[in-house]
Amino acid sequence: MRRVVFNQKGGVGKTTIVCNLAAIAASRGLRTLVLDLDSQCNATQYLLGDAAASGEGTIGDFFEGTLSFSLQSRGLDPFLVATQTNGLYVLPGDPALEHLQPKLESRQKIYKLRQALDKLKGFDAVYIDTPPALNFYSRSALIAADRVLIPFDCDDFARQALYVLLDNIAELRADHNEELEVDGIVANQFQHRAKLPQRIVQDLVDEGLPVLSTRLGPSVKVRESHEQGKPLIALEPKHKITEQFTALFEELDHG
Repeated sequence: MRRVVFNQKGGVGKTTIVCNLAAIAASRGLRTLVLDLDSQCNATQYLLGDAAASGEGTIGDFFEGTLSFSLQSRGLDPFLVATQTNGLYVLPGDPALEHLQPKLESRQKIYKLRQALDKLKGFDAVYIDTPPALNFYSRSALIAADRVLIPFDCDDFARQALYVLLDNIAELRADHNEELEVDGIVANQFQHRAKLPQRIVQDLVDEGLPVLSTRLGPSVKVRESHEQGKPLIALEPKHKITEQFTALFEELDHG
């Protein structure tokens, strides 16, 4: 299973969702990989901490290698790094992704990630973190993935952007990846006692959009998790927010 977590809007919790779902998958005995396609490298920092700066290979190195023709492609294996969570690996992000993008677009390398993942062996689950834009890297991820999970932060601006996002995903699916399925829309930073997020989410449900039943609430424990470089399942396995992420994992797993 390859799942991309994507929204064109920033600040909706993509990285937190990717890393915590991946850590839960690893805790269930699944050999799991996180791909960090965001030049800000937040997923890499979250999962590797101080060790993130000492990596010898990145996703940028992989993409740069696709610009040089070779019958012996190195694939993704040389760039994978084990995290402190048993069974969880990360392909580190790279700030150089930004300046590589025009070269990759002009050379039509949009399918290289999917081809490399097709050749990758030994992983039960792959989670892909994306930049907050429909650019070369997020398109590459959507083309490479089986499923897309859409975080939604419950305001009217996000709602309007959501309609555009769903149209863009439908177009990409029709043109490049007919196997891509929308896992659903997950409400993040959801305040259960506030009327506005309840109304907006209910409106989406009433419109027939694939809103997941699990809601992820706000919690200072998420920030502590970031600061300590520990996914929630390792930091506070019985905390309410951890239970919400576990419920999301199980809803997706049984969906």
